Amino acid sequence: MPRTGRTARLTTATALLAAISALATSCTGQSADTASDDPKADVTLNFWHGWSAPSEAKAIEDNIARFEKAHPNIKVKVTGNMTDDKINQALRAGGDKAPDVVSSFTTDSVGKFCNSRAFADLNPFLEKSGVDKTKVFPKTLLEYTEFNGNQCTLPLLNDAYGLVYNKTAFAAAGITEPPKTWSQFVEVAQKLTRPEGDSYEQVGLMPTFHGYETTPMRLAAQWSPTYFGADGSSNLAADPAFAKMLTAQKDLVEKLGGYEKLERFRNTFGDEWGAEHPFHTGQVAMQIDGEWRAPMAKEAGVTFEIGTAPLPVPDEQAADYGKGYLSGTIMGIAAGSAKQNAAWELVKYMTTDTEAVVAFANAIHNVPSTLAALESPDLRVTPEFKTFLDIARHPKSSTTPAKADGGTYQLTFQDFAYAVEKGDVTDIPAGLARTDQQIDTDIAKAK
Repeated sequence: MPRTGRTARLTTATALLAAISALATSCTGQSADTASDDPKADVTLNFWHGWSAPSEAKAIEDNIARFEKAHPNIKVKVTGNMTDDKINQALRAGGDKAPDVVSSFTTDSVGKFCNSRAFADLNPFLEKSGVDKTKVFPKTLLEYTEFNGNQCTLPLLNDAYGLVYNKTAFAAAGITEPPKTWSQFVEVAQKLTRPEGDSYEQVGLMPTFHGYETTPMRLAAQWSPTYFGADGSSNLAADPAFAKMLTAQKDLVEKLGGYEKLERFRNTFGDEWGAEHPFHTGQVAMQIDGEWRAPMAKEAGVTFEIGTAPLPVPDEQAADYGKGYLSGTIMGIAAGSAKQNAAWELVKYMTTDTEAVVAFANAIHNVPSTLAALESPDLRVTPEFKTFLDIARHPKSSTTPAKADGGTYQLTFQDFAYAVEKGDVTDIPAGLARTDQQIDTDIAKAK
């Protein structure tokens, strides 16, 4: 099942920066070496998470019930539907009602969480428990859950992004397989687009960056970009991947009717998380999305056949087809908690226990976040879901790196991409250089 507000992560990350910074002065910075609570003593943990749908909340409760059965001395008080703003307010206030364990959708703020010491470093807990994180978690997931060696969070399920498409519309247009390269993607998107006056009956793809999950970061991943240089400075202008992606996306926008016409059509779309999503209604034939879209479409009662595939890659990187952008949920321990040893038992169970991870993934249709869970025979795998498992396993799948400014650098890049697709910026290399300067300034201020 989806998590409400996935596409709002970046804007949420910006609002979090000041709040997280304020936490730095109030956090104790305890670790496994200094936490003094007895994990075998009777204790109640406060666990806060962001899931809100009934099926998601039940999946959490079921996992907690299994944990409590295995740890009879630890009781867990669960509070769901919590935003990061509320979590940070509670962490600043402290006290018995503040969360001991937190699950967040805001992976883009991991750098800030770690840098400010709002969450405890989990490396000592991992070492004390004999858990080799490199053998438990995929490399990319470890990259977005740590910052500068501080593993202040761990992965709790995984999101992979690919292509969800209308097989019935493909067949009607004489298309026999999903596109694998960008040039094929453009050709297929044009074949599937049916103009209707100054609007459309159907577009092959909504290519604009406001189109739900069609963000600059999702597309850039297909070019295997390097966001920052070895010296830590922004690398957008130096890496040709960014200019190539922006140029390719702008060209696709023009070939499908232009920015203004597409945006007018996009403004008729239903809610991303509702039954009237444009993929469900047939307004778009291909959708850049995550593993949750196919089951959502089926639940909405679509009458067409659904297919899934990896996103196309640049023609010159055809050998790397199958890769994609990865993200997910994170889980950590509040640095100010006086129950960190007990809290670690919960985090360890939720994030590393294969049965727990598989059960949670099955319940909410997300990709598992451990290597063992990805291969578990208990994982329920449909043909549509297998695509996203394969993307998660692909050695060249990537994510956006954690930085001290949280996700602000991504917002800066995203705003520039908006200007490019709209036609407000024509000199992409010069604009990327200016964007680099802004990102470097913001990161310097955040440190």
